[in-house]
Amino acid sequence: MRPLRTVLPLFACLLLAACTSPGIRSPLASWVPSANYNARSPVIIVLHHTDQHSVQESLDTLRSANSGGKVSAHYLVGADGHIYQLVGDDRRAWHAGPGRWGTLTDLNSTSIGIEIDNDGETPFAPAQIDAVIRLLDDLCTRLRIPRTQVIGHADLAPTRKQDPSRFFPWQQLAQAGFGVWPRDSDGPAPAGFDAYLALQAFGYPLDDRDAAVGAFHRRFRGRDD
Repeated sequence: MRPLRTVLPLFACLLLAACTSPGIRSPLASWVPSANYNARSPVIIVLHHTDQHSVQESLDTLRSANSGGKVSAHYLVGADGHIYQLVGDDRRAWHAGPGRWGTLTDLNSTSIGIEIDNDGETPFAPAQIDAVIRLLDDLCTRLRIPRTQVIGHADLAPTRKQDPSRFFPWQQLAQAGFGVWPRDSDGPAPAGFDAYLALQAFGYPLDDRDAAVGAFHRRFRGRDD
């Protein structure tokens, strides 16, 4: 039997390796690790836009301790379609903040966060959206996340957030099999239909009904109202 003094260093090395391992990674992404994370299991994907001036600025923000508090995401997608991974898929990035979607109340603990390089005022680049769709396919396949479970940051926090902006092509994502999109209907709403209860059943928090309606319009009608 080895003396205890020879076993302890080996055990310490194993612990160090476990703490510094990158976690679950995507084969589509460049690995640019952020220290801003801890462990959890994802069941939903949250899309954001960065509202910054460049990919490098966003990488710096997502990988550093900021005056406003640490923030990170699992992935960042550049305008050219390049995918960066900052945090392992099995670990908690700090991207969602306070909010709720359906019965989920701790979105950082249950979601994958994807930041998309965009200022919120211009359309998203086609190569970028193609990359987002490829990444969603990879994540939903590997992590067994239902393909309908793709939402925007504004969906879970409509009083605080407006991303991704009205320019984000949710219908294109739905046509590729991710998220949801309503079917065309020429008929009237059913008798007794309550639009607010429908919003709540879909997932929106109703603490501020006007904000929830605004988030719905931004996502499904491409309007900021």
